[in-house]
Amino acid sequence: MSKLLLLSSSREKQTSYLSHAQSMIDQHLNGISEILFIPYAGVTVGWDDYTQMVQQALPDLKISGIHQHQNAKQAVQQAKAILVGGGNTFNLLYQLYKHNLLNDIRQSVTNGVPYIGWSAGSNIAGNSIRTTNDMPIIEPPSFDALNLVPFQLNPHYTEYQPPGHNGETRAQRLEEFMVLNPAMPVIAICEGSALQRIDKQLTLMGPHSGFVFKAGEKIEIIPGGDLSAYL
Repeated sequence: MSKLLLLSSSREKQTSYLSHAQSMIDQHLNGISEILFIPYAGVTVGWDDYTQMVQQALPDLKISGIHQHQNAKQAVQQAKAILVGGGNTFNLLYQLYKHNLLNDIRQSVTNGVPYIGWSAGSNIAGNSIRTTNDMPIIEPPSFDALNLVPFQLNPHYTEYQPPGHNGETRAQRLEEFMVLNPAMPVIAICEGSALQRIDKQLTLMGPHSGFVFKAGEKIEIIPGGDLSAYL
C-alpha cells in the first residue's frame, strides 16, 4: 500500500517553513514520529543545517538525516517514514544514484512506509525529473526517478509572467514536453498544494487548483479533485 504526500513547496507565500503543510504532514504520518530525512537536494545549505531546519519546523517529530547514518541503505530499509526535501532536483537524484538508494526507497514505499516530499523531493517521486524547474548543475546517470507515481510532476507551478519578461512561460515549457512525450501526463501543482496517494487513490490537496498537461491539452483540476485515473 503506497502512502505518498507530494507537496509543491516548503512555503506558501510568506508563511514560515513547512507551516502551511503541518496538518497534511501530521495526517499523513498518522502517529509516526521517527522520520528519516533525505537532504541531498541541498547544495548551498549543508546537510546537517538542512536536517536541523526541518527538525525545528516539525518539533513533534524525531528527525535524523540519512547522511548521519553509517549505512544509508540500511537506514532506508529500517525507516518508519521518509521525508525528502527540496532544493536542486539534479543533485538530489545524482546522490540517490551515487548511494544506490532508488530501489531501496521504492521498495520501502511500496511496502507501506509513508513518503513525504516537497519541491525536488516531490519531483523524484514521478516517472522522471524531465519536468523539473531546476538547472542541471550536476549530471545524474539517468533522469529516471522513483516512479512512485507513473506520471511527471511540476511543482511550484505558476502562470505569472513578469512584465517585460520575454522568456517562455511554465505552460509553454510543458507544452514542449507534451510535443515530444504525448502519452505522458504532467501534473502541475501550485505552491500550497499537494498530491496525496493512498494506495490506488490520488487526490489534489490544499486550496489551489492544479493542471494536467497531456497530449496537447491543459486540464484544470480543482482542490479535492480525484486523479486516480492517472495511476
